Amino acid sequence: MADGDAHSEEPDNTKADTNQRGWFSKRKRWIITGIVASLVLVGLAVGLGVGLSNRHSSSTASSSDVTPDSNPGNTSTTGSPSSATPLWQPAVGVKWQIVLQAPINETEIDVPVYDIDLFDSTASIITWAQGQGRKVICYFSAGSYENWRPDSASFKPEDYGNGLEGWEGEYWLNTSSANARNIMLARLDQAAKKGCDGVDPDNIDGYENDSGLDLTTDTAVDFVTFLADAAHARNMSFGLKSGAKILSRVVNLIQWNVVEECLQYDECSDYKPVIDAGKPVFLIEYPTTDARPSYVSDEKKQEICGNAGIPHGFSTILKNMNLNEWIVQCPTLTSDQRI
Repeated sequence: MADGDAHSEEPDNTKADTNQRGWFSKRKRWIITGIVASLVLVGLAVGLGVGLSNRHSSSTASSSDVTPDSNPGNTSTTGSPSSATPLWQPAVGVKWQIVLQAPINETEIDVPVYDIDLFDSTASIITWAQGQGRKVICYFSAGSYENWRPDSASFKPEDYGNGLEGWEGEYWLNTSSANARNIMLARLDQAAKKGCDGVDPDNIDGYENDSGLDLTTDTAVDFVTFLADAAHARNMSFGLKSGAKILSRVVNLIQWNVVEECLQYDECSDYKPVIDAGKPVFLIEYPTTDARPSYVSDEKKQEICGNAGIPHGFSTILKNMNLNEWIVQCPTLTSDQRI
């Protein structure tokens, strides 16, 4: 009986083991099922992500393949406005020189600002001048067709009208022409590539001449705005050439004003708003004669440089009509020093 009692008291683990194995089996099935479900979900997520990525890439590629409509008024620029350095603003009264009829050389760089011909000046001389602490303005005619310029073949006969009186081979330009404007943009690209600090576009005042074209002050303002915006987009400053009749409408666009013979024609006061805006007026007077193109008497020099008809602050120089290296710099005088 003892053996029987001992046997009867021995625990029966068979059912417990069966139940325990069943619980582990269920848990394993749950775990496996959970893992499988997770893997399925991960797979679906990855597949969905790849699909969306491919669709996005395809959409992006399709968008990048679209070519924007061409606009004759727009072209590529040297640098974007967001990366542009601040525009150069010369000070009122700064000394300057203008040489258009011959390329400047290194011995002539003796003033802070030089105005030189865009086509006749090399990038190397511009770089050299800037290395000496000078600023370089590049001149080109924006409002006329000149038949000797290297890009003259790009103009169409309908782009220009009557000739400029006294200037053989030069004709007033239709400044509203898309073709002419594209040529001017190419010139601005060339100026930027050469490293010009600013540009001096000439002959914007066709409205005051017998151009044979429908040029008005409104078309001039539109053209100057077009040129100024394009120059600024290329990180170059922009100057107005004369243009007293449109000055009030564009003074905020320009960094200076180049004026010719305003004393002779009693017009200098028309340009005082430029000085009032904190910008220089670069004035040229032509006192020489054809017989003596590189001479002006002391009396004539005093008559011009000390004349009260020139507002205080003008950067006045005396030049001959050849616009070569010959120059007389007028000193900046106070009002009580003027005659």
